Formats: sequence, C-alpha cells, structure tokens
Amino acid sequence: MATWNFDFLKHHILICNGSTCMRNEAEQVTESIRQVISQKGLENYIHTTRTRCNGRCKDKCVVVLYPEGIWYKQFRPSDAPSFVEALSKGVPYDQKVSHYYKNGKFKRTDYTVKGILKK
Repeated sequence: MATWNFDFLKHHILICNGSTCMRNEAEQVTESIRQVISQKGLENYIHTTRTRCNGRCKDKCVVVLYPEGIWYKQFRPSDAPSFVEALSKGVPYDQKVSHYYKNGKFKRTDYTVKGILKK
C-alpha cells in the first residue's frame, strides 16, 4: 500500500463509485479522469479517490473537487479531458456544476435537484 507525498498537491477529486453512479458509467469516469491526469503528467498535483455513495444519486455521476468545494453532476467520461485541462491551467471548470462552496455554505445551482433533508 502506497503513502503518497502531497507536498505539491493542488486538487483532490472524489469520484462517486456508489451503486447508482456505477450503473451510469462511474467506472469509466474514474478511469477517464485518471488517464488524462497521467497523460498530462499531473499525478503529483491532482489526486483522485473513489468514494462510495455521496448522497446525490439524482445527479449521477457525481464528481467532487477539493479544496474548491465544487460538486459536479451528470459527469461523463467525455468530460474528463476538458475538466483536467481546466484544473491544469488553474481556471474553474464551470460545466455541470451542481453545488459550489461560498460564504461558508454550499449553494445549489439552477436546474439541480434540491433533495431532501436528513432526519
């Protein structure tokens, strides 16, 4: 098991691999993002983690970017090149955003399902 050096890390991408996302190309999304990162030699700057369900099944496939706090919805393998390219240039990837972190809380974008409160 590896212990990665995060001294140069700029972005951490959490990729939902919960059951609903897995039925909607999550494996391909994961592999596509990782492949583009590798092709661009960005492994020391962008780290990926497969997660279980992130609780936004209506938004499948879900990708979350930290430390920015941006949640993406309906992510597809074909989105990976432009997503990673934007990160490599330090510019926001503004496609398919479902939530973003601002002023101490997450804000939902237009046309994103609100969801239910946890009990």
